[in-house]
Amino acid sequence: MTSTRHAAWVLLAACVISPAANATLGGDIASVAQDRTLAKAALRAQPSRLYTVFESQNESGTLIREYAGVDGKIFAVAWSGPLMPDLRQLLGPYFPQYIANSGERKSGHSSRNARHGDLVVHSGGRMRAFSGKAYLESAIPKGVEIDGL
Repeated sequence: MTSTRHAAWVLLAACVISPAANATLGGDIASVAQDRTLAKAALRAQPSRLYTVFESQNESGTLIREYAGVDGKIFAVAWSGPLMPDLRQLLGPYFPQYIANSGERKSGHSSRNARHGDLVVHSGGRMRAFSGKAYLESAIPKGVEIDGL
């Protein structure tokens, strides 16, 4: 069984076994199920050779993508949709760093770019059109281009 198929099976098992977990950046795929439950969203896994993308869309229509390497760790999250997702939930232990170092803001549109150590966050948009991504630079699998996520 390939590692991406194995990751998808682990996620399916986690949906049944681990309802109390909380998926976050730097967490593992076993916790992705909780994001789906909290967001009341359907979940879809898209495995590739270097990583697996777990997509969910909540009731407001916001699409959330969580990227897990073959080691099962979430190395990036991305979102797009009419409402901002709960960044406290998605960033987990990195959320305080994001708030403390939310860096440059661009006028006109709501935009934040933050970099603190390993954490990089790009978030922006306007009413009904928000998007962004957050990732841990050291956790990006070799061969993955972060701009392509």
